[in-house]
Amino acid sequence: MDAAPFQIRIQVRISEVDPQRHATGAAYVQYADHARFSSFRAAGIDVDRMVANGIGPVNLETTIRYQEELHAGDEIDVTCRFEWVSGKTCRVEHDLRRTDGMLAAQISSIWGLLDLESRRLLADPGEHLRKLADRPELVGLSEGGSGSAGA
Repeated sequence: MDAAPFQIRIQVRISEVDPQRHATGAAYVQYADHARFSSFRAAGIDVDRMVANGIGPVNLETTIRYQEELHAGDEIDVTCRFEWVSGKTCRVEHDLRRTDGMLAAQISSIWGLLDLESRRLLADPGEHLRKLADRPELVGLSEGGSGSAGA
């Protein structure tokens, strides 16, 4: 059974709005990044802990599917659902919903973990993160396998 996705609420700031008075494309990506790193932090994995272990996250691809505009002052709930597969990458699916339930966007990111010394992607990023996590289930990593949520 899939785990419930991690979720965080974010408010659209005026500085994230373009001349058409809706949130910029860059803001959508930042919301997804913020939610992803918040899920890591909630699982007990912060950037300092990753760097101390010689690894760092790297984004390889981001796709945004816009559905509805976001405006300054809107509050949105951003979810993260991790899809752990074999290999060197992981997919994270994000839904951005206004508090009225309207789907504003769907963002799909492919990322991996970089070995900070060799500057190469590590195999099985989920296993590396599981070793650092206090609560691996929050990022879709069950105790026994390489992945869960969405895989």
